[in-house]
Amino acid sequence: MSETSPVKYEQVVGDVLQALAGVHKVMDTHGFDRTIQHLVQLRASQINGCAFCIKMHTKEARQDGETNERLDRVIVWQHVHDFSDREKAALAWTEALTVIDGRTDLAAIRARLRQHFSEEEIGLLTSIVAMINLWNRIQVSRH
Repeated sequence: MSETSPVKYEQVVGDVLQALAGVHKVMDTHGFDRTIQHLVQLRASQINGCAFCIKMHTKEARQDGETNERLDRVIVWQHVHDFSDREKAALAWTEALTVIDGRTDLAAIRARLRQHFSEEEIGLLTSIVAMINLWNRIQVSRH
């Protein structure tokens, strides 16, 4: 092992990674919209530059029936008409929580979110965004 080689997290903190995977199992029991879950995981992974996660989440989205055209346009979701207002609200929330900026009006984004999601769904969406950001950072640390 060299000074610059990536940490083998599975070997040194495998129990932590298993616990994190367990969070997803709990979230899955709530039945959150899989299409939106794929879109927000992909968008956060794009922002964070996580090639591994981008590949994984586009593959999973395609397996669940998402189109290549929409996946190709997630990066420019604000400028196209491919996404519903509900999806756009989720993507805006994802960007706001992925790129922390004190100038972001979270209250306005949250108000838009509440037009399309219940409190439970917002809690799940926030958890999904938080978890993909965590996984992105673990993966990016291996680059």
